[in-house]
Amino acid sequence: MYRSVRKSGIFIWSTLFASWLFAALAYTFGVRWNTPAAMVVGVVYMFIPMIVAIVVQKYVFHNLVRGPLGISFRLNRWFLVAWLLPLGISLATIGVSLVLPGTEFSPCMEGMFERFGATMPPEKLAQAKARLAALPIHPFWLGVIQALLAGATVNAIAGFGEELGWRGFLQREFAFLGFWKSSYAIGLVWGIWHAPLIIQGHNYPQHPAAGVFMMILFCFLTSPLISYIRLKSGSVIAAAVFHGMINATGGLAIIVVRGGSDLLNGVTGVAGLLVLLGLNGLLFLSCRSGPPELEELAVGMRISRPAQ
Repeated sequence: MYRSVRKSGIFIWSTLFASWLFAALAYTFGVRWNTPAAMVVGVVYMFIPMIVAIVVQKYVFHNLVRGPLGISFRLNRWFLVAWLLPLGISLATIGVSLVLPGTEFSPCMEGMFERFGATMPPEKLAQAKARLAALPIHPFWLGVIQALLAGATVNAIAGFGEELGWRGFLQREFAFLGFWKSSYAIGLVWGIWHAPLIIQGHNYPQHPAAGVFMMILFCFLTSPLISYIRLKSGSVIAAAVFHGMINATGGLAIIVVRGGSDLLNGVTGVAGLLVLLGLNGLLFLSCRSGPPELEELAVGMRISRPAQ
């Protein structure tokens, strides 16, 4: 256990230091959110946990990387769950958003235009409306198709940059805590890691300070779901697919919702947190009524260490 605590501590502090330093340097050199440069910074930021995990695993502790960190492309049904569950979360979030005060269904996407109109010149906003109106199908369904394709490919590659650190490296080192404690501990670290991006306006442009707390809650509640898929699939690649799909489908939850705010609507708002809380409860109840397989799998990750 001491070795795991030491190893995970090195990883966590190194990842936070490297990530936050990179974000600070980007801000110092004039990178601001919602710009093309910020998109590049965000993608690079996602790969820092992967880089640190490889360095700590291979070069600091001289362990193998691929097997111990769960890099396996052997497909099973849990890859399908990882691909489709985030879409279900997004759709459920729309339903919850519509029962919150101050929100309403907006099939013509007035809410989306109001949300982004404040940061977009009027002529570009008018052009965007015209392009969307000319589409042969409703933009929501086009977004679903794009999300299903991008989430399991391009987004999953970026998600792998994070997941090799969180659900590859850290879940293995935290295995001695058991499933629930390790999942929530990883979620806490994962949420705090986002802070430099959130404070600049990522996900919560209207409330960046409060958004830091909201993102921590989002990661805290999402972590058991990804950890479960990581254990059941036996692969961190499945976790990366889930991560990529969450990023790809998140925007769907606000396309047809008007009113509220970034703290209320969307997968990372109160509506999404309520959906995730419900899924945490269902997972807990299902595991409690069945065999203690999660704890056995978590312990198995720890026992399967290669000889040092």
